[in-house]
Amino acid sequence: MTMTNDQPSNQNSRMDMKLEIVVLPVSDVDRAKSFYTRLGWRSDADYASDAGDFRVLQFTPPGSGCSVIFGKNVTSAAPGSSQGLYLIVSDVVAARQKLLAEGIEISEVFHDAAGVYVGDDEHYLFGSRRANGRDPDGQSYRSFASFHDPDGNGWLLQEITTRQPGRVEAAATTFNSAGELAATLRRAGAAHGVHEKLNGGEYDVNWPDWYAEYIVQEQAGGVLPS
Repeated sequence: MTMTNDQPSNQNSRMDMKLEIVVLPVSDVDRAKSFYTRLGWRSDADYASDAGDFRVLQFTPPGSGCSVIFGKNVTSAAPGSSQGLYLIVSDVVAARQKLLAEGIEISEVFHDAAGVYVGDDEHYLFGSRRANGRDPDGQSYRSFASFHDPDGNGWLLQEITTRQPGRVEAAATTFNSAGELAATLRRAGAAHGVHEKLNGGEYDVNWPDWYAEYIVQEQAGGVLPS
């Protein structure tokens, strides 16, 4: 059988496609640079052509595998037209407080109103009608805060503590900060306390193994140990 150039040699093989860049349309490059610097994002590049007709900057949020770029003659999209850009955090209240401390205007923490996803508020997957506070059931994916850059590009903090099944491979368990790891250990500790009570209240000498399994399964969206 002869393979043409546009036919893969193995139809079942997987080719990784990693999201690398999101382009932000801005009107004032230096103002945008100042804003994303205040957010605490890593500055990766600031390149301008000798003729001055082109400039591109790249910033990366802490712990993110995807970066944003903006600049002069980078995109023809209208400034501020990028909306519903998600930033995933393990504690939306703590993340919001950190941004407030940097002088960033940000909404109160909110969740969607009674499962209604289409309303008169800002339109995105969850939270189109905002109800104050964290999700009352503490569900992952359901608590938010929102902010905008100076051009109006819209960002969302979304709290995720437990991934949906299959979203993260167990071998890829990672933490973006000491605070995120500490929050995970607290959840594991609380769950392990219930585990010990169910087993007669005796000290579990194998608690490190139990914690490890809990943490791996929580991130992978697997079955938590009981």
